[in-house]
Amino acid sequence: MSFSVSLCHRFPSFSIDIAFETAATGVTVLFGPSGSGKSTIINAAAGLLRPDQCRIDIDGTSLADTRNGVWLPPEQRRTGLVFQDSRLFPHMSVETNLRFGLRRAPPRGGIRFDDVVELLGIGGLLNRRPHTLSGGERQRVAIGRALLAQPRLLLMDEPLASLDAARKADILPYLTRLKTSLKLPILYVTHALDEAVQLADSLVLISDGRVVADGSVSAIAGRADLPLARRDDAGALLICRVEENDTRRELTRLEGGGAVFWVPLLDLPVGATCRIRVPAREVILASRPPDAISLHNIVPGIVRRIAEDTIRRSVVVEIALPNGGLLSRVTPDAVARLGLSPGSPVLALIKSTSIEVL
Repeated sequence: MSFSVSLCHRFPSFSIDIAFETAATGVTVLFGPSGSGKSTIINAAAGLLRPDQCRIDIDGTSLADTRNGVWLPPEQRRTGLVFQDSRLFPHMSVETNLRFGLRRAPPRGGIRFDDVVELLGIGGLLNRRPHTLSGGERQRVAIGRALLAQPRLLLMDEPLASLDAARKADILPYLTRLKTSLKLPILYVTHALDEAVQLADSLVLISDGRVVADGSVSAIAGRADLPLARRDDAGALLICRVEENDTRRELTRLEGGGAVFWVPLLDLPVGATCRIRVPAREVILASRPPDAISLHNIVPGIVRRIAEDTIRRSVVVEIALPNGGLLSRVTPDAVARLGLSPGSPVLALIKSTSIEVL
């Protein structure tokens, strides 16, 4: 089961040549700077833009194949589209806005009204008008309306871009619930890294109308040779399992990527899964275990790659774990003093409090 996109299009001052394939369920994040072509992909998938060449398939069903004359109009594609602004009908109540989505739905759809209301936490909003809602509430209603149209593909074009940090933090947990509860592909556009690492199952990096890299979010975030590693907020991402909650020490032991991590005590049961993000700037490298030190995490690994960052006069060291990786931003002098090169064993030293649990 797969979802694939291939398109070429030339604008007067810009051209796009994109191809990628992901699983037919989960969130695929299109990540890149403004103007790189992300929204063009969304518009083509929705049928709002007809590229010069285009093929879009979901589980072998073609929404578009320009070489073979296939081009389903937007109303036949069963795509749910969520924009930066909610675009709710101002004269309708929240409930009426939601039920408008049902009017477009095929009979006997699998996504029910009550389930959507509960999933998005909007039961208390049904009788209100859009102008009385916060930005985050309006976006949740817009997502609900799109879902009730029973889409086979959900398209989200920077849905949190107009929200401040607090409202974004409010709505991200609902989006996380959405992706775990629904078995449909979600194409999500953003240039905010915090959204990408929290939501993505697959990550497609786009720059100047081209795919720079694509793959699982853990694999892409942990590569030192990609543009993400040159950001101030660069860091590796690992999917972890809770192995122990030590209430006496107020610590939780996680396992992920084939390594063990101790973090401040979490309110999660043993066996639960979570994502952790380890900022590259917080990872110290050592050639041997230090004595009498406060940090809890001394993670052994192998240097996989060393990438220069001439702008910051630093290097990013990519560290291979048995089933994942870490990044460390250090000075060239540190690499020289430790004698590091690809294949060298190394220890990653990480404070528990510097690990971000998402």
